[in-house]
Amino acid sequence: MRIEQIYTGCLAQGAYYIESNGEAVVIDPLREVEPYIKRAQKDGAKIRYVLETHFHADFVSGHIDLAEKTGAQIVFGPTAKPGFPAHVAQDGELLKVGSATIKVLHTPGHTMESTCFLLSDENGKDIGLFTGDTLFIGDVGRPDLAQKVVADLTQDKLARHLYHSLRNKIMPLSDDIMVYPAHGAGSACGKNMSKETTDTLGNQKLFNYALRADMTEQEFVKEVTDGLMPPPAYFPENVMMNIKGYESIDTVLQRGNAALYPDAFEAAANETDALLLDTRDAGVFAQGFIPNSINIGIDGSFAPWVGAMIPDINQKILVIADQGREEEVVTRLARVGYDYTIGYLKGGFQAWEKAGKETDQIESVTAIEMAELLKKAPSLTVLDVRKASEHFSEHVIGSENIPLDYLNDRLAEIGKDKTYLVHCAGGYRSMIFNSILKSRGYDNLIDVQGGFKAIKESGLVPVSNYVCPSTML
Repeated sequence: MRIEQIYTGCLAQGAYYIESNGEAVVIDPLREVEPYIKRAQKDGAKIRYVLETHFHADFVSGHIDLAEKTGAQIVFGPTAKPGFPAHVAQDGELLKVGSATIKVLHTPGHTMESTCFLLSDENGKDIGLFTGDTLFIGDVGRPDLAQKVVADLTQDKLARHLYHSLRNKIMPLSDDIMVYPAHGAGSACGKNMSKETTDTLGNQKLFNYALRADMTEQEFVKEVTDGLMPPPAYFPENVMMNIKGYESIDTVLQRGNAALYPDAFEAAANETDALLLDTRDAGVFAQGFIPNSINIGIDGSFAPWVGAMIPDINQKILVIADQGREEEVVTRLARVGYDYTIGYLKGGFQAWEKAGKETDQIESVTAIEMAELLKKAPSLTVLDVRKASEHFSEHVIGSENIPLDYLNDRLAEIGKDKTYLVHCAGGYRSMIFNSILKSRGYDNLIDVQGGFKAIKESGLVPVSNYVCPSTML
């Protein structure tokens, strides 16, 4: 029997492939399904089931396309009501895969249909628990996401369900079972996940705060709900796509991978309401870009920031990317439900420049140059776009804090007649911030290269004493 975790770092997401005697299962697949199909073909195996631990919020699952292309049966846990053909399993139901057995364990809490899948070998020994967003390494799933879809489900109610699911269904299992969660550190589906992506259940009982044996229900509810940040705005939209269904990834890729030469790209930009999304490196973008385009770099936390900063999941998008990475961009947009990419700039920004088209720039300075500017003009405003907890922990003395996540809500606080030195932690978020403001007519923005890290290392700008951000909770 083979068990493989197929981990996607940009989403901090783990899908799983299990094969036994020529039959295979895929758990929580991503939107693009060809890698799973090719993996099964390599083993000469038939994919029998696509198991979904819950209706995911942070990405669009590939369950529908994978089932249609392989003939596999989609399986959800109890109470799920999918809008497409699927088997809604009963609690305790057994699924046979080759010589292995998978037991359905209904574990409501993260969502009401949340389900874990317990894998046993040919001898009946329990060896692995695929926990979805119910149990992570070092944490448990946040209990507030389902209330965004069903108003009657408060986070208090969900947290209480989760408490009992963990204690009645998971904690009684053997300590040597391996835990295989759907996410690791960096996901917004929990708040304290480990960088490790697997562990034994016994170890989690020792070190995971939510599995303390002496923990009361009320203590659990308080600790699990403390410090939860608002989820990205696109989460409810992804949930509904996963419940109701969606266009085939093949259709999405065909539409998005339309190569447009500069004149056609310009015409499409002028004739549609498409957003111009430039996915190049922040530093490269600053030196030259198409007017009114916004920058979200493909090599950062791309999908979550797209979801946070582009409110309409049905927004038409035109892509500017490094040559050869266009399909990657379209695919990664589709992973989080942005299906309406209508083309990309053939030849990239270089082709746009060569065609003599209009370009724009964002002023960018080093931390040393920033210090010199502040000496000459102490009244310049330093604007920190990191999270409130990051700013609280350590910041430039006298700086203002408008987290990138809240830009749309706090736009009125930024004056068009003021000059701002804008920074984040390392330069990725500040360029997103600056490019959005630039597209809205804010011209007095200076980006600080390398962000707070470079500012602190320069030793030329006064910063506050460090305070552990956990004291904010």
